[in-house]
Order: sequence, then structure tokens, then C-alpha cells
Amino acid sequence: MPLPPPPTIRIAAALLTDRQDRLILVRKRGTSAFMQPGGKIQPDETPLAALIRELHEELGLVVASSSPRYLGCFAAPAAHEQGFTVEAELFSLSADRTLAPAAEIAELIRFDPACAPHPELAPLTRDAILPLHRTRAGS
Repeated sequence: MPLPPPPTIRIAAALLTDRQDRLILVRKRGTSAFMQPGGKIQPDETPLAALIRELHEELGLVVASSSPRYLGCFAAPAAHEQGFTVEAELFSLSADRTLAPAAEIAELIRFDPACAPHPELAPLTRDAILPLHRTRAGS
């Protein structure tokens, strides 16, 4: 008998870039891996509404609902919840203003994938979003 699939955590996340096309990544308090800003989708929320709420809570970023562009749904093992899969509804947008970590966010970085060394990245960021960003950037 096959094993059941791992439980899934549904999130909305942002492939958020700055003017230099660097990825804006966050690290939550008490964790070590950097990931896209975003968070869990509440039962009464659309993925876009969850993204807008999370970006405001985590970074103080106010986003118009027409700004994010939907990129698709991506899945990977959860970075901090052992045995879970994270399924992300991913949106693209850029931020030109200064951002500050808030709520559960301990640290924010502007990450240029072409520069070494790389920080520890969450599996979704490393295996799905970073390759997508490279493809979109044409590198």
C-alpha cells in the first residue's frame, strides 16, 4: 500500500525584486533559511488577498491588488515543518521603497543569485523560485 502524501501548507508568496533585480528574501525568527515573503492563506482568503496582507504585515509594504502578477503554483518540502509540503501560489512584483522586517520576520536581505556565497535557502526558494527568477532574467 502506498504511503499517503505529506500534509500540505498552502501559502501565497512573492517573487519580490528591487530595482537591481535582486530578490528580496526574509528569514523568520527562530529559523535559519531565507525564503520569499508571504504566508499562509486563511480559509476565507484568496491567494492574492493573503499575499497583500502578508506583505503589509511582514514588510510594511502596501500593494495595490493590480500590481502582483500571478506566476503559478509551486511545491517543495517545507523548510521548517518537518514532513510537510509547502504549496505556494506565487506572484511577481517589485518594491522600490525601503522595507523593514516586522511581525515574525527577523531579517531581510537583497539577494543577487550571481554573487557568492549564498545564504541558506528554503527548498522552495532554492529549487523552484531561484531557477524561475534566473529564467525570467535571461541568465
